[in-house]
Amino acid sequence: MVASFSVPDDVPCPAGELLAVCRVAALLPDPGTVGITAIDKRPVDGRVRVGTFGLYADVQADRANHGGPDQAVYAYAQEDADFWAAETGREVPAGLFGENLRVRGLPVSRAVVGERWRIGSAELEVTVPRVPCATFQRRMGEERWVRRFTEANRTGAYLRVVSRGDVGAGDAIVVVHRPAHGVTIADWFGARDAAVRAGLGERLLAADAAGDVTLADELRGLAAAAVGATAAHG
Repeated sequence: MVASFSVPDDVPCPAGELLAVCRVAALLPDPGTVGITAIDKRPVDGRVRVGTFGLYADVQADRANHGGPDQAVYAYAQEDADFWAAETGREVPAGLFGENLRVRGLPVSRAVVGERWRIGSAELEVTVPRVPCATFQRRMGEERWVRRFTEANRTGAYLRVVSRGDVGAGDAIVVVHRPAHGVTIADWFGARDAAVRAGLGERLLAADAAGDVTLADELRGLAAAAVGATAAHG
């Protein structure tokens, strides 16, 4: 099995803080194929239950491209939101990007694929980066937004729910497991060179095969395709 580490409860570990828990405020009309969007997330008070498919009372309108167990919860870092506030000259309040969790002190976009976080009584696992779409472009109303978001490589991360529980603003976020393969969300999303992407894919697939991480089906397929494309070209 590929080596990894688990952090015992009594050993201090780098931790962040959950600043806000956000869920859909209203389903809005959208000119996309679905006709509505659930991207309008806003902070809620109190503690919120987290289940296999995400936050209690939250929804995804475009279920073909969002949601499901591997994209149950979307997290975004305050530090990255601050970057965008400076870039755009506007506030980036919690929920603006459609995130469920706004966190501070934890580099979400540089989290290792398969990394696990304990938040409140729930445990969540990093799965895939957020890929910006036309709905996000319309939400922001910023010129060339999809391209800018992609090039900045500050995507945030989707999470699957390993253990159901409840979360609330002010909760500490503790990293309880980090796979040794070392491939981060930003590494994978930012890899444009075919050879680099294939190398990352090999590491992810090896860790998946060894049982050190369970890749999301989407990521497993992309990793296999990257490796296969390089092999086909010698």
